[in-house]
Amino acid sequence: MNDFLPFALPDITDAEIAAVTDVLRSGWITTGPRAKEFEKSFAEAVGATHAVAVNSCTAALHLALEALGVGPGDEVIVPALTFAASAEVVRYLGAHPVLVDVLPGDHNVDPKKVEAAITPKTRAIIPVHFGGQACDLDEIMAIAKKHSLRVIEDAAHAFPTRYQGKAVGAFGDITCFSFYATKTLTTAEGGMAVTENAEGADRMRVMSLHGISKDAWKRYTAEGSWYYEIVAPGYKYNMTDMAAAMGLVQLARAQEMLEKRRRIARRYAEAFSTNPCIELLKVRDFDEHAWHLFTIKLVDGALSIDRNRFIEELKARGIGSSVHFIPLHLHPYYRDLYRYRPDDFPVALDAFRRSVSLPIYSKMSDADIDRVIAAVNDAIAAHRR
Repeated sequence: MNDFLPFALPDITDAEIAAVTDVLRSGWITTGPRAKEFEKSFAEAVGATHAVAVNSCTAALHLALEALGVGPGDEVIVPALTFAASAEVVRYLGAHPVLVDVLPGDHNVDPKKVEAAITPKTRAIIPVHFGGQACDLDEIMAIAKKHSLRVIEDAAHAFPTRYQGKAVGAFGDITCFSFYATKTLTTAEGGMAVTENAEGADRMRVMSLHGISKDAWKRYTAEGSWYYEIVAPGYKYNMTDMAAAMGLVQLARAQEMLEKRRRIARRYAEAFSTNPCIELLKVRDFDEHAWHLFTIKLVDGALSIDRNRFIEELKARGIGSSVHFIPLHLHPYYRDLYRYRPDDFPVALDAFRRSVSLPIYSKMSDADIDRVIAAVNDAIAAHRR
């Protein structure tokens, strides 16, 4: 279908293209001055002291857990309704992700379930800011303090989210962001870990590039040296200057792109809030939400078709959509390893069964928004009981 509207598209302008071209022409294309500049600018944007640019949010989460000392046999609390990365990084270190249920209103982790899951082996909590709305950070941080736990925020959806007037990135021990192609700020592939902990930042920086001692990227510059030392068995997680150059332009455009996503979210909310077949997620304040996702839930029994068929109906009308997420306990790896049953996390299961994420990205035109609204309404009208 030539006029198919995809679920997500990056918002790339000539400015991003020119920035990447400048890096290509400079002769320095991997980790270098642009990556350092991006770290500094991003840290300022979220009110953090230290930032470490890496090649994915998954890498950032892995480095964060390692820097905080999570290891074999430890337990880390993770919401059941999240992407694979939130839990797999725990397994990388030989620790165990302890899944907990989410809240039905906004699909963020349920703080009461978090506290109930704490054992003597628990070392950390990974709250995931679903869709761009912050978790209840006050309650989560209070629980962490009470039980002497570390908090690594999975903020893959949450730039530039604010919680009670303060940017996400200044609450947990370490906060990890994603710059994947579909995110609110993209470097094609990329991520960032931010923290107030200088020692943790140094450890993540060293471990992000083979465990080579400080400022390894400078060894091919005039001020560097060929000599280096391996201080730990690190990883290959560094961000390139090409990606960072793109990120710097996107960062400068962040507010402009956010305003466009807010407008789309408002249009959707106005169109669907009185539809008896649709349930919207609860939103505290449009000004706080990053609007990475706009998720609707089909009301049980309202339609003669299920969620999967509804997605196909949207596709037939030229509209792409997605589902966030298939709960982790339904995937064979976690199901078999930890012997989970589907109804172990009933809220996550219900969210999965009824959810549809609609297109919301800053390149969408008013006509695009109208098409999505019309397609949703038409699919509902055609299959309403």
